[in-house]
Amino acid sequence: MTTSPPFLVRAAARNNAEWCAAMCRAHGVAGGFGDEAWAAAGRAPVYYPDAVTLEPGADPDALVTRVDTGSPGASVKDSFADLDLTGAGFRVLFEARWIHRPAGAAGPARTPGPSDLAWDVVRDLDALRAWALAWDGGAGNAGLFRDGLLAGPETFVIAGRSRAGRVVAGAVATRSAHVIGVSNVFGWDGGPDAAWPGVLHVLGLLFPALPVVGYESGDDLKTAVRHGFEPVGPLRVWLHGA
Repeated sequence: MTTSPPFLVRAAARNNAEWCAAMCRAHGVAGGFGDEAWAAAGRAPVYYPDAVTLEPGADPDALVTRVDTGSPGASVKDSFADLDLTGAGFRVLFEARWIHRPAGAAGPARTPGPSDLAWDVVRDLDALRAWALAWDGGAGNAGLFRDGLLAGPETFVIAGRSRAGRVVAGAVATRSAHVIGVSNVFGWDGGPDAAWPGVLHVLGLLFPALPVVGYESGDDLKTAVRHGFEPVGPLRVWLHGA
């Protein structure tokens, strides 16, 4: 499999769109894939875009017509950071970088964070609720992760548990044709630095032949680089309205 940056960015964008589609399905929101973009048929859940571009140079007018801009919160993930949606009433919400870690890559010689966590893949609704509460940290959005996610064979909710059995770290992985995408990485004690070693270990056991992709920005991007990722391309998220 080629690992050129253009291929990896396309693969990461497609993978991310598939994860957004899975999250929308869990909330009863339909969506569809086109040649240039995936788009939800209604408003996507909080933190998730209403459209994700799949190819560079997507037609911005055609893209905007697939997004419900009539209600607050419409957003577009511009996977190649090459669109200008200001004329349609959008502004840049944030910018980030797609990241890639080769299949079978070794971790750092020394990794920070607790080494005594027990890691597993969430299999039932009670475990998913416990994971969501830990991920949310009291912000009030734990209900974002619904039981429909457990039915999708492409979604893997990964939990790191303390000796007392509490979820204290985790992530979500999405399997697609060529890559494994990782999102929602968190750790209570040590942040993502505490979570990445365990998450990558689990993924190495489950999918040893697949590279890992995702996107990060700021300090989280620096953390991912410390754990063997490399930035491979920019992305931009646009938000409609003020």
